[in-house]
Amino acid sequence: MTLPLNRDRSLEELERTRWPAPSADDTRLVTTAHALRRRPIDELAVEDLRLLIGQGMGLPYLLPLALEVLRENPMAEGHMYEGDLLSAVLARNPSVWDEFPDLGRELRVITSKLTDLPPDLQQKVELFLAP
Repeated sequence: MTLPLNRDRSLEELERTRWPAPSADDTRLVTTAHALRRRPIDELAVEDLRLLIGQGMGLPYLLPLALEVLRENPMAEGHMYEGDLLSAVLARNPSVWDEFPDLGRELRVITSKLTDLPPDLQQKVELFLAP
């Protein structure tokens, strides 16, 4: 079941969890994720979604947004490579799709239509679509 999206709120607000400020020793990834968790989810760019979803953060709120993007452009690109958002979504543990079956069905429709993918993305699609 997906949660209702209040797009004007941040992940911190939606999850009702405020993380402590990152320390000076934390990596750029950690500090970036902290900052993104404080931004309203409606302001998150493809790269922001890729990064947070890739880290398994805010999935009940961010997967529906990612599917909106992928519905329009399955090969949407953050800062890594064409299709990097799809790759991050497909890399989630398969149990995620048990928790969000409607999103899983929609992702199946999107991915089943894709052709001529790079080999590593094709492999992720095939694993996702496998029975």
